[in-house]
Amino acid sequence: MSRSVLVTGASKGIGRAIALSLASSGFEIIVHYGKDEAGAAETLNQLTHLGGSGRTIRFDLRYRDECRAVLESDIEMFGAYYGVVNNAGVTADTAFPAMTEEEWDGVVHTNLDSFYNVLHPCIMPMIRLRQGGRIVTMSSVSGLMGNPGQTNYSAAKAGIMGATKALAMELGKRNITVNCVAPGLIETGMIEQHVIDKALPDIALNRMGAPEEVASLVNFLMSDAASYITRQVISVNGGLR
Repeated sequence: MSRSVLVTGASKGIGRAIALSLASSGFEIIVHYGKDEAGAAETLNQLTHLGGSGRTIRFDLRYRDECRAVLESDIEMFGAYYGVVNNAGVTADTAFPAMTEEEWDGVVHTNLDSFYNVLHPCIMPMIRLRQGGRIVTMSSVSGLMGNPGQTNYSAAKAGIMGATKALAMELGKRNITVNCVAPGLIETGMIEQHVIDKALPDIALNRMGAPEEVASLVNFLMSDAASYITRQVISVNGGLR
């Protein structure tokens, strides 16, 4: 049985934590990166030290032809993936009246278009394996609630939730589950302190989450124990109100 999982945006942060968690559960990890080759290599090094195995793969999520060519080549060489974690994303925060076309397009192309660009080349090979499969997409509290200064990001992440639910209906008869994880405020070392200070009073646990706490949910959704869970959007936000 194929036990390989593609994790996009796995060179750091939540993506790296997901890759390491899945590797510790025995999955072979395809570590995707866009620009951070050194970060991807470090992720691969860390999961190897955990006793895991994998390889790195590079493509730009915004470009459909590039994604398809690289993924089809990798699948032809190594076989279909059992799972895909569509984690990679970007932000370009600014008030909507000041938002440029480039800021809108860049965020939407990377976060929403990548749903098609990454998953479409992977699904038919997954179906042909007749082994079932797991797909986990990554949304955000912004997609659930909307955040000021993030109309582009909120729109893309809300779109991912809708696409996830629709795809789950299509693939259920193939025993392929499709779920969405929506993290809240997660410590990745990239959030400014004033943002943290403003958000903490609205979080029941009164702290930020750790990437490993998101990864543990993804690990569960990728496991056999989650075989009857599909078409769900699950928040990891410490009780954000």
